[in-house]
Amino acid sequence: MLPEDFELAARFVKDRSGLVLTRDKVYLLENRLMPVVRDLRLKSVSELLAGIASGDAALQTTVIDAMMAKDTGFFRDWKPFVHFRTVVLPNIRVSRGMKTRFRILSAGVSTGQEAHSIAMTIRDVSSSFPGWQVEVIGIDISATAIAAASKGIYSQFDVQRGLPVRTLLQYFTKQEDAWVLNDAVRGMVKCQPWNLLDDLFSLGRFDAIFCRNVLVYFDLKTKLDVLQKLARLLVDDGVLYLGLNETVTGVSSNFRAVDPALGIYAAHRADRPASLSLAAKVDL
Repeated sequence: MLPEDFELAARFVKDRSGLVLTRDKVYLLENRLMPVVRDLRLKSVSELLAGIASGDAALQTTVIDAMMAKDTGFFRDWKPFVHFRTVVLPNIRVSRGMKTRFRILSAGVSTGQEAHSIAMTIRDVSSSFPGWQVEVIGIDISATAIAAASKGIYSQFDVQRGLPVRTLLQYFTKQEDAWVLNDAVRGMVKCQPWNLLDDLFSLGRFDAIFCRNVLVYFDLKTKLDVLQKLARLLVDDGVLYLGLNETVTGVSSNFRAVDPALGIYAAHRADRPASLSLAAKVDL
């Protein structure tokens, strides 16, 4: 790939998605764009990038979709989901008792495994929330990924990545070569295309936000911008889950660490005691 082509592509991807491509990622760029070149029967990546530079909106969307990482799995890293089930959900039941409603955001949801893992975790303790209104919202810049997430249909390979057999048999039905998520779980989840670089305010407020393994692809300025937006969406006692290798330390003062090794953070409000966070364990 010519140096000028790489610079054009890296600048375009950064501006549209926040994804930072350094010089050592030339191979990544080529690997993800070559299938687009072949599908469109173009001569080269250079021809593809010329189309981007010309302002072809459909082509620009296709390239951004191709560049987005879709490496995900059910109950990824597991322990944060244990915390969500054993700490956050019991705290929600107590603190939201009069409202009987709560909302969870999965940002960078990709093909939906995280959002559906959250929904299944809630379904597992549904007897504790009779009659409650529960929403799990999944957002991702990739419209292709969102379309897959909304279908709730996964391959054998997909369900083997982090999904316990008991959970698979409880919430999925085998249909030919695929596993189909049941309507009860799918009905809890709404996935929609959304760019984290855009305004998020209209999404509403959330009791917990999962934004795991997303910030790692951004530069410092973009991380700060996204974290500020997420802080505005999070209720005062809300919880933020990041990836195991991500942190808010030195980036944002809107959160305080609860268990940084697991990527668990609480919303930081100067006038609110830390002990009131949904992320805080309560000694009974």
